[in-house]
Amino acid sequence: MSIIKRLTTELEKPREQRALGTGWLSGGGALLAGLTGLSLVLALKLPGTFVTPDLMPIHETGYLRPFLHVVLLIGYGLALLSLLLSKDKVLGGTALALVVVASLLGGSQTSVSDANPTSLYFGLDFFILNVLFVGFLFVPLERFFPHRADQGVFRPEWQEDMFYYLISSMLVQVLTFLTMAPSNFVTSAIDLSAIQNQVMALPFVVQVMIIMVVTDFAQYWFHRAFHQVPWLWKFHAVHHSAKSMDWLAGARMHIIEIALLRGVTALPMFTLGFDPAAIQVYILIVYFYSSLVHANLRWDLKAVEKFLVTPRFHHWHHGKEKEAIDVNFAIHFPLYDRLFGTHHMPEGKWPEAYGVGGDPVPLGYWQQFVYPFRKSD
Repeated sequence: MSIIKRLTTELEKPREQRALGTGWLSGGGALLAGLTGLSLVLALKLPGTFVTPDLMPIHETGYLRPFLHVVLLIGYGLALLSLLLSKDKVLGGTALALVVVASLLGGSQTSVSDANPTSLYFGLDFFILNVLFVGFLFVPLERFFPHRADQGVFRPEWQEDMFYYLISSMLVQVLTFLTMAPSNFVTSAIDLSAIQNQVMALPFVVQVMIIMVVTDFAQYWFHRAFHQVPWLWKFHAVHHSAKSMDWLAGARMHIIEIALLRGVTALPMFTLGFDPAAIQVYILIVYFYSSLVHANLRWDLKAVEKFLVTPRFHHWHHGKEKEAIDVNFAIHFPLYDRLFGTHHMPEGKWPEAYGVGGDPVPLGYWQQFVYPFRKSD
């Protein structure tokens, strides 16, 4: 059995085999620390290749290297503990190997190697910060307030969705270019300076709200088209193929759909001249909101679900049963579904299953990448 399969099997052990004293918790923590440490070392060593320019101020604060030093120490300690406690040494052994490699590459004292970086970069640091921040926020919440209590952190296909998270983060530069292409074309062809000046003069909070309302209107129809136009549905079916809902499930999106979706939402944001800071706030809201509405959370949010999309609202969008087909397209505001006849929120009820009827979408990132381009059987 390959090391990847052994790791997957160990991480997906039944809950009763992951109790305190088995070495599973320390092994899992050590593996996370080892992966984080090695990734940060690579980002520090090759900033021109693996650092997102927008995140450079974080690197320049001086806190990143001490943080890395602590992460490697924690990883080393937890790996040794796991090796002592666990019968299967794959978690502790792999984690220890990652920490040792990160340390041999220089650890927190690593020096910069790409003095003459190219214009192409991959957002490895963006991926690390995304997973650490969002994961450490939602994993505990899903443990304390689960919709499905029997669904573990390492549920089936988790590694597939984590890979989607990695790919979309690493290709942040390419996706940004594709996102900006439609708005750049419009602004170069049409003089919108008069409108842009008026928009820029609006209060900051008003700008953020307008961005959310306008982009959600565009996304509603874009999203609906991806359900009702057959060749577009094949791309979107990849997203709906997830059979479990949690904070990570929202990452499963075909890269073509990501580029098209972001291009549509960027068009009103950048052509109308909103404050760049307001756009950044909106982007942060979207990142958080996507994880929230996909999360395995059974919160009672009746007070707000008429006005804002909630986990139960979006879970119905992913439901496999007949009543869940082609409903709840809004991303932020259910009002659009009410206006256009696609709202579905049965009182106190959740969908029984998730996924696509007939399960036509294959497993695996690369198989799902080519799926929309294959002829239907």
